[in-house]
Amino acid sequence: MNPQPPARCPFQSDSQPSATVTAPMAPTPAPGQWPPGPSARFAGLDLMWQMSRDMLGAQAKWKRRYGDVVHLPVVHEHQIIVSDPELVRELLVTQHDALIRWERGIEVFAQLHGQSVLVTEGAVWKAKRQALQPAFTPKAVQAFLPTIAAAATHALDGWPESAERWPIESALTSLTMDVIMRMVFSAAMDGGGARNAEQAVHEASKAGDAEFYWPASWPDTMPWKRKKREALRFLRDLVQRHLSARQAMPQELWPDDLLTRLLALHVQDPATWTLQAVHDECVTAFLAGHETVAASLTWWTWCMATHPEAQQRAAREVQTQLGGRVTGADDVAALPFLTSTLQEAMRLYPAAPMLITRRAVRPVTLGPWRLPARTLFMVPIWLIQHDPRWVTEPETFRPKRFDNDGAHAPRAARLAFGLGPRVCLGQHLATTEMTTIAALLLQRFVLSTVAGQAPTKPVMRVTLRPEKPLHLALVRR
Repeated sequence: MNPQPPARCPFQSDSQPSATVTAPMAPTPAPGQWPPGPSARFAGLDLMWQMSRDMLGAQAKWKRRYGDVVHLPVVHEHQIIVSDPELVRELLVTQHDALIRWERGIEVFAQLHGQSVLVTEGAVWKAKRQALQPAFTPKAVQAFLPTIAAAATHALDGWPESAERWPIESALTSLTMDVIMRMVFSAAMDGGGARNAEQAVHEASKAGDAEFYWPASWPDTMPWKRKKREALRFLRDLVQRHLSARQAMPQELWPDDLLTRLLALHVQDPATWTLQAVHDECVTAFLAGHETVAASLTWWTWCMATHPEAQQRAAREVQTQLGGRVTGADDVAALPFLTSTLQEAMRLYPAAPMLITRRAVRPVTLGPWRLPARTLFMVPIWLIQHDPRWVTEPETFRPKRFDNDGAHAPRAARLAFGLGPRVCLGQHLATTEMTTIAALLLQRFVLSTVAGQAPTKPVMRVTLRPEKPLHLALVRR
């Protein structure tokens, strides 16, 4: 069991070295000794089975029993779950150069993402990240505001005046798909295309989530993998059609979107930025650019519907600051309470409830533990952001905690966009998009729960989604 936290959080001062504030009472172990954890049966396949059935529940159970650093012996691997924020910071920031992403996870991602910035490592990743960074700076993101607002306005104008059971999750997924299509390809996505793309993403995510937990997969040619094959083909073809159409246009007519910026890299350095590299980055931009935003907005609408006082306050702020207009470059900062509702929804329901597992390429010292090369590390964002040591009443939706509690929580206790050099490349874009869509939605609608609706259960399917498709009641203001 974890010891009781001290009266004053030891992580309040960043000047304190991590070793002095995170070391448990136990003596430093001898080299090769592992942290505590559950015993494994069948070479650890029973532990993998538990995680595949309920990753969040299994990790929470082990944390309650064994503490902030848990050892899982699985097949020929040693996995460590790290849920102490200061140790997470030590791992992802101070010792980031000792880590790569877990090969099996990256193998699964690469089936769709190719060799994009999400998948690559080392010098190749660094070069891609540096080349892409200018397109995602706060200043560059402001140029996309009219595009985001236009897509959101178009979608929300098509919502009904009122509905007792509106498929809010699906509607928001279609909206964020349209936004990213306009930002990447300067092309709107119609309702039929959005539904087909949503289904393809769902099938690809479901297949990928199932494969993460096992050391190998059956070939995709197997008869029972038809839906996965069709989903991957649909998504690749979607990107390829736009890439081919752009190449067929005179260069002087290319619109100012992400595809044009990627093709500019291809023109400047075709050996590094091949057309396949451009294709792969477009796939990642489409998938990552809409899925996490859609998941976060879905959970935000649930929080708004179940907390009408917070919804009313956020709507008043939007009305006071914007009137009836859309958000501009200077308006996001003028909506602090709306922003805090989004932040709190992402704390309660992080779209990525776990970071991609890391592998140590050399021995790592983490607190009192000296862990050998090839150790795998899992960082459970969900557990950290629900830990009562860092968050008062962690299961309660309290937007104002970002004003009141922020100074008392470790810096790594909020990980919605990750931490360290691999922090989400699109975090500024995602924040701007969510704020713009949320403001426009509150200008137009009042959200409430469906009569007789039970609390929705979050489940991890690569991203965090409701167990059943979320429906809400809505009335136009």
